[in-house]
Amino acid sequence: MPFLSAEIDSLRQNADGALQSTTSGTDLEAWRVRYLGANGELKSIMARLKDAPREEKPHLGKCLNELKGHLEEAFESRKRSTSATAQVPTVDLTEPGISLGEGRRHILSRTIDEIVDVFARMGFSVADGPEIEDEWHNFTALNIPEGHPARDSSDNFYMGETGGVKRLLRTQTSTVQIRAMESQPPPLKVVAVGRVYRPDTHDATHFSMFHQIEGLCIDRALSLVDLKTALLQFARSYFGPEAEVRMRPSFFPFTEPSAEVDMKMHIRGELQWVEIGGCGMVDPAVLSAVGIDPEVWSGYAFGLGIERIAMRRYSISDIRWLFENDARFLRQF
Repeated sequence: MPFLSAEIDSLRQNADGALQSTTSGTDLEAWRVRYLGANGELKSIMARLKDAPREEKPHLGKCLNELKGHLEEAFESRKRSTSATAQVPTVDLTEPGISLGEGRRHILSRTIDEIVDVFARMGFSVADGPEIEDEWHNFTALNIPEGHPARDSSDNFYMGETGGVKRLLRTQTSTVQIRAMESQPPPLKVVAVGRVYRPDTHDATHFSMFHQIEGLCIDRALSLVDLKTALLQFARSYFGPEAEVRMRPSFFPFTEPSAEVDMKMHIRGELQWVEIGGCGMVDPAVLSAVGIDPEVWSGYAFGLGIERIAMRRYSISDIRWLFENDARFLRQF
């Protein structure tokens, strides 16, 4: 009998018999390792081919390849049949399930969507920017020079320095306005909404992370009349037709003139004045910093506190409740 012929026939018979005895995926995997694995019986017998007489090697090589194909095909066939006959676990649907309450969007998420929707109807598009900023976008381009108190480490979350550039968590969404003016030629009309960070001590009205929405409009011959008109349209669309807006003189480095924004809204059934944010005409120095000619273009900007709006509108007395994820509180809105 030719060299290895008996071993090849014996391996085929033994493998076929063992394969028919498998009843589970575990048995099948053990069979594969034994006969087809890297250290299995087929590899072992194939390694002996080098010792066969030269004239018998072509015939034996063909037989071994046929055996390999046969075992692989038999394995796949058995694998399919084993999977088809596997027991599927049953679930008793007669038992009552656990009732889960319906979820809802967080009050801040809903407030943001509602405010953005109002400004979108007024022609503002949405701009976005990173929460980790450099000093140029967070300070310098906004007319806040070196040495200004607003840059103090006690008022900012600095994140270290990379390549000579200091990074920090943005303190205002005005940084997005700078990025919008850098990337889009005027005229432009955008709102930027997102998280901002300041190292404030947590109490009923302060939190180290909160949300702002900032609006920016750059065009020819804009004035404070355009700014107040935009704020009044927002107030009456969002708070109702009785809402009013008043602007009190103030100071911000990036707007001149600047004003604090108060809006009259219903609180516990009564119309009350509430401070909402700040606004002003974009300072010419800010326009020049981003390559916009202040002799040709003018602009107005405003920033509103999302938490402040939500707290006043829904009579929430403690800002911390908005971030504690207490389901009892969140279910009220």
